[in-house]
Amino acid sequence: MRDVVIIGSGCAGLPAAIYAARANLNPLLIRGLEAGGQLSLTTLVENYPGFPKGVQGPELIEMMQKQGQAFGAEFKEGDVAGVDLAKRPFTITLGAEQIEARTVIIASGASAKMLGLESERKLLGHGVSTCATCDGYFFRNRPVAVVGGGDTAAEEALFLTRYATQVSVIHRRDELRASKIMQDRMRRNEKINFLWDSAVTDVLDPAKGEVTGARVKNLKTGDETIKNFDGLFIGIGHSPNTTLFRGQLDMDEVGYLKTYGGSRTNVPGVFAAGDVQDRTYRQAVTAAGSGCMAAIDAERFLEAEH
Repeated sequence: MRDVVIIGSGCAGLPAAIYAARANLNPLLIRGLEAGGQLSLTTLVENYPGFPKGVQGPELIEMMQKQGQAFGAEFKEGDVAGVDLAKRPFTITLGAEQIEARTVIIASGASAKMLGLESERKLLGHGVSTCATCDGYFFRNRPVAVVGGGDTAAEEALFLTRYATQVSVIHRRDELRASKIMQDRMRRNEKINFLWDSAVTDVLDPAKGEVTGARVKNLKTGDETIKNFDGLFIGIGHSPNTTLFRGQLDMDEVGYLKTYGGSRTNVPGVFAAGDVQDRTYRQAVTAAGSGCMAAIDAERFLEAEH
């Protein structure tokens, strides 16, 4: 029986482990398949407080993990196969093992939707990005492209105009899906141009280890052309990693967990932190703050029971 089990090892789960360990709750953190979360796929992080010269994403994750271990947090490899939140103690299935927990902190994050190209995967963190707020600064005075036509893509494109010389929006349709106000802002911005009815079929150039452009197919004519730019931002949305909790916890229409009064879910003793419940900010620092909140909420919940 564990006082606290944390599902997820990114920027929310690790601070939750640090705070829970310092409260002598002996937390167990299950790392999951995407250990380290989205930061583990990032290179230089320049907007996390305390690192004036920036810090590599995987290095920041490693430091957080060591900090948690120093206070007594326990880490376990593996991916959670099932959870039963219907009664306490809660049951978490990890392979052939079943773990019982008085409280559970869900910090399983959200995964950026990708195009599914091999070249895209190879260049992720080397010119391919899923976060303009994180990486836009690296493309000062350089041309970039954004894939997508919804609000996510619109937000990315508008943010990138602060730095890039030109932002090409590549969209599969001949009209945007973004809200009207976002569409109007994009069309008014002289730095933004549109490639309609188009899809990226290959990202160039993995052999050089950097983005030099992309092969773009016109979906109406079938013609393919090479478009040159230095950065490719994928803006087709995120999927919260909440499949395990369907039918057990309140979610919004997309699948993000709903929290009430801090990190509390609709099930007493179950808390949610980070991108799994945050569809607005999705930053390392906000995830870390919500991990802290979840650990404190879990500690107070357990105290109230004694």
